[in-house]
Amino acid sequence: MIGLMSGTSCDGLDIVAATFTPVESTAWSYEVQAAETVTFPASLRKSLKESHLHSALDLAVLDVAFGRWMGETVREFCLKHRLAPLAIASHGHTVYHQPDKKLTLQIGNGWSLHASAGLPVINDFRSLDVQLGGQGAPLVPIGDQLLFPDFDFCLNLGGIANISFEQAGKRIAFDVSPFNLLFNRFAEKLGVPFDNGGHLARKGSIHSSLLQQLNGLSYYHIQGSKSLGREDIEAEFLPLLEEFHLPVPDILATLSAHFAQQVAEIIHQRKDDKRKLLCTGGGAYNDFFIETLRRHAGDSVEIVVPDATVLEFKEALIFGLLGVLRLLHQPNCLASVTGAMRDNCGGTLYGFNEG
Repeated sequence: MIGLMSGTSCDGLDIVAATFTPVESTAWSYEVQAAETVTFPASLRKSLKESHLHSALDLAVLDVAFGRWMGETVREFCLKHRLAPLAIASHGHTVYHQPDKKLTLQIGNGWSLHASAGLPVINDFRSLDVQLGGQGAPLVPIGDQLLFPDFDFCLNLGGIANISFEQAGKRIAFDVSPFNLLFNRFAEKLGVPFDNGGHLARKGSIHSSLLQQLNGLSYYHIQGSKSLGREDIEAEFLPLLEEFHLPVPDILATLSAHFAQQVAEIIHQRKDDKRKLLCTGGGAYNDFFIETLRRHAGDSVEIVVPDATVLEFKEALIFGLLGVLRLLHQPNCLASVTGAMRDNCGGTLYGFNEG
């Protein structure tokens, strides 16, 4: 399978080619044949970042154009690595995510992707769960459960930070907090796309009043299944951050402490003597944040930053597995994670069984 992930931070398209093998009823093994991140062309990146502001027609045009670009990119990737995959499993790019309105939208048109790649496609993994009363997010926890069972916690640091773990015999997961969406936004004010290694944050000072107000935001009082969208971040987090008029390094340092405290609080709710956490996503390269998290988590928590393939491509890898589960008509979305009325098997098929 080919797994595709386009994150909310708009860094680029993660592509993974992997083979999946069932080990037992509760686990799968995987072998990665090839993995790359392809940077978005500047004009496409701008359009994706502003997609939530587009008119209906412009968004429809972008949906098709993005699907075509992904398909062409996958075709080149397969030729380069001499791959003949069964299908493509694509997350798409999230424009709107408002499950309280039964709405979630990921663009990257399936037919356009299918036609340009010359391969069958599975996409739109979230919509069924949302219609069943769930959050439609996060989707990766079933992959955490099936591919990485040796870890007590799986933390992914992308545009938004999410975590999954076992509790009372069930997998639960939720979005912890914003992450690179906010880090990158403020780093860009200093003319850089992101805070490389957390060097800017390391120069800053934590603003205690801002930190206290961040920790008191309404999102952190929601119990049970919950997820964050760009809309929530723009409505609640950004106005608060901009209200303080702080130097960028101080904002980044305060956000680092805030995110680390939120993650550590979740981990500490589990009282085991020793806990093991797998940390992936682009944010795992933020050395300053990882140091901050280790300090807040304490010595009883082993934080594992894996090799580059798993670190950078875990979500794309798991979307490949979600595609496999969809083709096998097995659940690929857990009600214990999303709050839906039942486990479900989401994903729309394009180009299968033709001819």
